[in-house]
Amino acid sequence: MVELAGIIILGIIAQWVAWRFKLPAILPLILIGLLVGPFATLYTEDGSKLIEPIWNGQKGLFPGEGLYYFVSLAISIILFEGGLTLKRAEIRNVGPVITKLITLGSLVTFFGAAITAHFIFGLSWQICFLFSSLIIVTGPTVITPILRNIPLKKDLSAVLKWEGILIDPIGALAAVLVFEFISVGEGQAYTLTALIEFGKILLFGFTFGFTFAHALTFVIKRNFIPHYLLNVVSLSVVLLVFVMSDVFAHESGLLAVVIMGMVMGNTDLPNIKELLYFKESLSVLLISILFILLAANINMADLQLIYNWNTAILFLIIVFVIRPIGVFLSSTGSNLKFNEKLFIGWVGPRGIVAAGIASLFGSKLLAKGEEGAEYITPLVFVIVLGTVLLNATTARMFAKAIGVFLTKSEGIVIIGASKVSRIIADYLKKNKRHVVLIDNNQTNIDKAKKLGIEAITANIYSDNLTDNIELNDVGYLMALTGNSDINKYAVNKFGKQFGENGSFRLIDADEMNDPENNPKEGLFSHTDDFIKLTETARKFPVIHEIELKDKEQYEGLIEITKAEENIVPIFLKTPDGDLKIIPSFSTDFNDINEGCRLVYLGKVLEADDTDDEPEED
Repeated sequence: MVELAGIIILGIIAQWVAWRFKLPAILPLILIGLLVGPFATLYTEDGSKLIEPIWNGQKGLFPGEGLYYFVSLAISIILFEGGLTLKRAEIRNVGPVITKLITLGSLVTFFGAAITAHFIFGLSWQICFLFSSLIIVTGPTVITPILRNIPLKKDLSAVLKWEGILIDPIGALAAVLVFEFISVGEGQAYTLTALIEFGKILLFGFTFGFTFAHALTFVIKRNFIPHYLLNVVSLSVVLLVFVMSDVFAHESGLLAVVIMGMVMGNTDLPNIKELLYFKESLSVLLISILFILLAANINMADLQLIYNWNTAILFLIIVFVIRPIGVFLSSTGSNLKFNEKLFIGWVGPRGIVAAGIASLFGSKLLAKGEEGAEYITPLVFVIVLGTVLLNATTARMFAKAIGVFLTKSEGIVIIGASKVSRIIADYLKKNKRHVVLIDNNQTNIDKAKKLGIEAITANIYSDNLTDNIELNDVGYLMALTGNSDINKYAVNKFGKQFGENGSFRLIDADEMNDPENNPKEGLFSHTDDFIKLTETARKFPVIHEIELKDKEQYEGLIEITKAEENIVPIFLKTPDGDLKIIPSFSTDFNDINEGCRLVYLGKVLEADDTDDEPEED
């Protein structure tokens, strides 16, 4: 009881430490696991571990292969949650790169790491290829926290995010085939077994994942499940899919749950937000438990076995030679720049799937007396811990050094997806600005998506919003909801995160009636609140541009908009196309000259000779 409670408590402490110091949680989790596991034998009186994951005849949490069953089920939930976050729209520009990374890049790692391990440690080819298959994966549980803290181009983040999730079942598939090779033996018997296993994994993985995704979506949409049971029923279906697929084809369960998550994540599912919140919380708890258990399961003898320069050389070649070669070959002919390819080659941390399957297969081969099997688990853990430590401490600095770090975040996040927000977002999108709408009203979000506008269903009071890597390039925040409390909260809570270049909100009725009470974050003008914006958008749902000659004309037009009920100034557009948000507290733009334009919502100003037609909602 004490051990189980201790694992959960230590895991959550590690998660907090990771959040506080902006580190991937895997780092403190593995260190804690080592301290209560193999390192504990150095300072306990009886030389035993504080936490013994597998029953050794005297103590232990899991009997036999119970630990690995638990690990497998937990990984299935983690990968399903990752699959839910994969949106097709993210990879319009980088789809081919991701495909090559999980195929060609995997082959480069598979053969390169095996050859390196063979000549450095002198291990058999079978063991070396098993090792290399296990380190193919780049886990989403460690890449996502790294990406959250680095403002990158959306395409660059998407490549690393998708690779980390999709490559997990591929690495598991490769490990299964190599394990079968070792178990069955070479020759015709293995060839036939490998082909059968490969076909079964693909067949059952895709079939179960695709079928149950649509079945669960149908059941949820038809309200056959009461709301209070929605999350637990979804969890049970995920476990059912994983187990059933795995029964028909060993290790096909991982592929099945990823496919299931991807299909459900890209359907019009009204409860997707709640599923994500639940699965994310569950994933945090499971990851905390898993890494501590797997690290604690290592023995000091295993660590002493690889405590030499050979291990350091193997690590350096895998990280600084094999990974970059795989990335550059996979991105040949793509739109990625050289420095972007370099960054992807640098960021390749391994995660929970590598650690979990390594522990499972390593133990099985040891039990069979396979020579060199004792190297599998400690070598994989060295790669996992080393890559996480390297990327967690250097990724941000490296991004700045090679120029992929966005020093000027031009993206705009708009809180609220009402008609006004959609009109403004559509204009921004047409002017090549990355804009994201955030609202907890699914109807508004759906309307935005129909216009081709990027929109996220989210609760503004949720801390998860700051973890969204799709908002990495956002530097401006505009709170445009009809609730003044929400607008103020959004500016205060997310101003530093998303509004480093400018954080604005609509003024409320009290502020509008008191000209002296002009907040510094006020938006558009002191006469424009949500009601005026909504009425203007209802009558004249069009954004116009009027060319300016000088600053005096601009100030005169601003005064006209204050007096006119159906005109709201929004942006100042410079000759080079840059858009500056107009604040309510000041009209002091010193660089207004010929070629600048006033962008406004509403009816046409008399001085404007354009004949724009109203846009449809």
